[in-house]
Amino acid sequence: MSKILLAEDDILLRNITTAFLTKNGLEVDTTDNGNEACQMVEKNQYDCIVLDIMMPGKDGWSVCKFIRSKYDVPVIFLTALGDESDIIEGYEIGADEYVTKPFSTKVLLLKINALISRYKGLMVKDGRIVANEIIIEPARRRVTIEGKEIKLAPKEYDLLICFIENKGIVLTRNQLLDKAWGEDFDGYDRSVDTHIKKLRAALGSASYHIETVIKSGYIWKDV
Repeated sequence: MSKILLAEDDILLRNITTAFLTKNGLEVDTTDNGNEACQMVEKNQYDCIVLDIMMPGKDGWSVCKFIRSKYDVPVIFLTALGDESDIIEGYEIGADEYVTKPFSTKVLLLKINALISRYKGLMVKDGRIVANEIIIEPARRRVTIEGKEIKLAPKEYDLLICFIENKGIVLTRNQLLDKAWGEDFDGYDRSVDTHIKKLRAALGSASYHIETVIKSGYIWKDV
C-alpha cells in the first residue's frame, strides 16, 4: 500500500480528500502546518506528498524546497493559487504536478498513482499500470490479464501492487506484512503465504511472475 502525506489547513477539504484517497487504497498521513510537514517527511518514508501553499508555519513553497533539497519523492501542489506565475513557480521549485482548487478527487487520485508508479519505474499508460500481460487501474482497483478481469480480495490486490512496485527485489514475509498490512499487524507472518497462494490462483497463467525464494521470501520477475 502506498503512503502519502497530505498537508492542507482546510479541515473539511482535508477530511473529505483523506477519506476518498483512503477508500481507494492509499495510506494517508495529514497535517495542517508546514513546519510539521517537514518534520513528518524526515520521520517517515512517503511515496507522494500533496501540499497546500498557504499554510501556517512554513508555506508550501518552503516545504517543497526543503523536500527537494533532501528527498526524491513526487510532490503535488494542491492550491487555490491559480495564476500562471504561481503555476510556473511551482514547477520551477520542483513540483511534479500543480492542481488548482476546486478540484476533482478522482483526478487527484489518478495523478498521485501515476506519479508513484513513474517514480518506482512502472509503466503507466492512461492512468493504468502495465506489467507485461497484467493491467491495473488503481483508481478502480481493477485488474485484467490479457483483457479478462480477475477478482482479487483487498489484501491480494495490495500484495500484487507491492510485488509489481518492487519487481526484481526479494521481499521477506515481514516486509510484505509491513507493506500490505501495515506495521500494526499483530497476526502471523504465515498469513502472507496463504494470501499469496490465493493471489497465484487468481492470476492463473500469470502466476509465474511470483517466485518463492527458499528461506528468504518471494520475488516478482517479468520472465
